[in-house]
Amino acid sequence: MAWILLVAAIVAEVVGTTALKLSSGLTRLMPSVVVAVAYLLSFVLLAFAVRHLQVSVAYAIWSGVGTATITVIGWYAFGESLTVAKVAAMLLIITGVVILNLAGAE
Repeated sequence: MAWILLVAAIVAEVVGTTALKLSSGLTRLMPSVVVAVAYLLSFVLLAFAVRHLQVSVAYAIWSGVGTATITVIGWYAFGESLTVAKVAAMLLIITGVVILNLAGAE
């Protein structure tokens, strides 16, 4: 159940960050409301998840997967650049998350 909560927290964070882009600096009401609700939901779900998961592992997964997902959404939906450096950085993030997970299993 903790892993489901963590995945839901990641989804909420990605929705909130995407809405942040759509809010035009929090000047558009509906996207701004989505930002606030999604971030609040994300933190609540993350808080429940870390009751049963190591906080270092949960936070690394939450932030790493969220960052990688937002990078892809930015490229696909908003026409942002996806450079070799960005791809390399995402691979480093994913590698770090995997290592934290393996280290957390000890």
